Amino acid sequence: MKRITAFVLCICLLLTSLACTAAKVDNGKPTVVCTIFPQYDFVRQIAGDRVNLVLLCKPGSEVHGFDPSMTEMAGILESDLFIYVGGETDRWAIDLLRKNGGDLNAIAIMDLVNTVDEAFVPGMQGEAEDEPEPDEHVWTSPKNAIRITEGLCDALCALLPDDETALRENAAAYITELETLDDAFQSVMQKAKRTTVVFAERFPFRYLCDELGLTYYAALPGCSSNEEVSLTTISFLIERVKEEQLPGVFYIEFSDGRIADTIAQASGCETWLLHSCHNVSLEDFENGVTYLDLMRQNVESLKKAVD
Repeated sequence: MKRITAFVLCICLLLTSLACTAAKVDNGKPTVVCTIFPQYDFVRQIAGDRVNLVLLCKPGSEVHGFDPSMTEMAGILESDLFIYVGGETDRWAIDLLRKNGGDLNAIAIMDLVNTVDEAFVPGMQGEAEDEPEPDEHVWTSPKNAIRITEGLCDALCALLPDDETALRENAAAYITELETLDDAFQSVMQKAKRTTVVFAERFPFRYLCDELGLTYYAALPGCSSNEEVSLTTISFLIERVKEEQLPGVFYIEFSDGRIADTIAQASGCETWLLHSCHNVSLEDFENGVTYLDLMRQNVESLKKAVD
């Protein structure tokens, strides 16, 4: 009897969560669910308040290993457009689409650009897989951000045909800003005194580095956050900093900075944040920080590294 009661209670809770999810979108506007911050901000720039925009991975949380709750899964299934990255990190989303793809309007931003495999360079911890995974971090390149914006604009115009003119105007204005951002990165490299950079830990910047012609060393490929960095790898990176006479090393957001500090102390260099834009802190989110804000900060950090 207790088991039956518990089962009924679970069903009631699930139905309640479904009802709450549906209530959030009962204002006549389509609901767009984005898994992480970059596509959330791209949609925000294009559509503004014409949609109910949901950021699935909450500000301040680690996006890798994200496991949506039943309520969040219900929200995705009830949404009018679901935008995800499309790589290994989104395996749960790919499984969801496989089961419900016929009824779900979804777009993977990796499908909007040309992808490359995760980088494995000398000194990097771990070994390349027999079948390497495509690098998921496509948005770290401004040129890719432009292509993604164009693709998302098309999807939003299909969702809001009466607003197509305004949406395309917003997208065009935003793309102009992304082009200016790309020009800023290119300008830094035209004046660069060096073209080698070191990442103290994870490396989600292959697309940006490839476009800028940077030689890069890093402790870990992609965002292998569950792996401890060995002393051998740290020693290798310290030697690279010394041999190349680099003024600093990079770490990424939500890092404790320990490895970067260790390299800096051993080599006499500085440490700088290079923001991958995976996610933002709750404070930044509440203050309205944007992808462009973070990437403009990256321009300044890169300038210190290559100047």
